[in-house]
Amino acid sequence: MKHVNQIHAHLVHTGLDQNLYLIGKIIVFCAVSDRGSMDYAVSVFQNIENPDGFLWNTMIRGFGRTSRVGEVFDYYKRMQEKGEVADNFTLSFLLKVNGQLGSAMLGKQLHCCTLKLGLETHVFVRNTIIHMYGLLRDIDTACQLFEEIPRPDLVAWNTIIDCHVHCGKHKQALELFSRMLRSNIKPDEATLVVTLAACSALGALEFGRWIHSIIGQATLFDGVSVCNALIDMYAKCGAVEEAYSEFNGMSKRNIVSWNSMILGLAIHGHVNEALVLFSELLEDELEIPNDITFLGVLCACSHGGMVDEGRRYFDSMRKEYRIQPTIKHYGCMVDILGRAGLVEEAYELIRGMPMECNAIVWRTLLACCRLHGNVELGEKVRRHLMNLEPDHSSDYVLLANTYASMGQWDDMARVRKSMREKGVQKPKPGNSLVGVCIPS
Repeated sequence: MKHVNQIHAHLVHTGLDQNLYLIGKIIVFCAVSDRGSMDYAVSVFQNIENPDGFLWNTMIRGFGRTSRVGEVFDYYKRMQEKGEVADNFTLSFLLKVNGQLGSAMLGKQLHCCTLKLGLETHVFVRNTIIHMYGLLRDIDTACQLFEEIPRPDLVAWNTIIDCHVHCGKHKQALELFSRMLRSNIKPDEATLVVTLAACSALGALEFGRWIHSIIGQATLFDGVSVCNALIDMYAKCGAVEEAYSEFNGMSKRNIVSWNSMILGLAIHGHVNEALVLFSELLEDELEIPNDITFLGVLCACSHGGMVDEGRRYFDSMRKEYRIQPTIKHYGCMVDILGRAGLVEEAYELIRGMPMECNAIVWRTLLACCRLHGNVELGEKVRRHLMNLEPDHSSDYVLLANTYASMGQWDDMARVRKSMREKGVQKPKPGNSLVGVCIPS
């Protein structure tokens, strides 16, 4: 920005500050670059007498990139008032911002604008509309628009697959991937990453292995993002050895690679391996750990019953790395303390949290109260849960079992009766899908 200031001063000094091409370069840097300044872009833009469509679009894009949503649509309105006609770039930026904003009504209005301007068949605009509807979780409209495309290109396929994953339609996402291949469209890294994410969510291990074989056949796909997606898929499907093999085979890793492997090992009870891997990360100074890294480490401590280590890592995260713990980190610490019987300390930790505790963390503590037979604290925790989720069956069952573990049968019967009177029922048992082959 220091150099940009100097160049801008030179343009003003030489009378070139109204040259749209030159001043446009200043605004592009300020609005789009990570080292830019949107406020400086605004100050430059305000002194331009007759900005063209490119400059309006750049400002709209910059506001969208910096999440200044109000100014995005304010500038769009001003652009129209100045008689400047929106083009494919304008609409694409606006649609993208609205997808992040999550306004279905505004999304439909923007869709109408593309139709009025005759831009609905423009490839980039059309794909952005589909993506917006995906973000709005209107998967039916997204699918309808996709099916209207005569010959979808790779970007269109990637967009509709990503929409399905975002909306939790993972099986359909895998079916679309198979259909894409049958259409003789070759996947790229973006396709593989999002499809592997669907495999992770479904536990579709065989489908994931099949994708891995495709990657092996095409040596183009050896990027870090694809390898990370493979590690995540194998770990979430329980194939930890395959995840570790993929991790060891990477010539280049980023923090996501380390996080995926540490968390994968931790979740499946490979406590020592997870902590050794974390030590390697710190000793080699390869990457700086972030909040996800410490989530994996605390998860490992929880599975291993390592109270002192958990406390140490939790303090290190805050004091050495200046990482503010999230509700998930506090949840891990509550689990670590609670499993070890330190339920009162866990309760005090919750009370000292800088954010409001959610039902999941309270329920974790209630389960620990049942495990260690602490009826008095269990009743306190149940009262907190009543305010958050009064009809959750697990809370009734956990409290009733806590009474039962201490031989307080009358209290147990009272809780069970209350559960029946309120019509609270246990959910139906689930089914495991790990390794189920999705038909292609």
